Amino acid sequence: MSLRQNQRSIVNEAIIKEIIEALNSLKYGYVQITVHNSRVVQIDKTEKTRLDDIWRLENGAGI
Repeated sequence: MSLRQNQRSIVNEAIIKEIIEALNSLKYGYVQITVHNSRVVQIDKTEKTRLDDIWRLENGAGI
């Protein structure tokens, strides 16, 4: 049974689109999906800022 056929499915096309957009906008971090009563009720995105590149540039790498 596909997601479109199952009305009680945990996700629908709009939720899938939101999850994909959250994932596509991340470089480093995570996406957390909260489910309540078998329904996605919240999507949290936490983005990390990596400082590794700054330290490499300071030491003369990359330029």
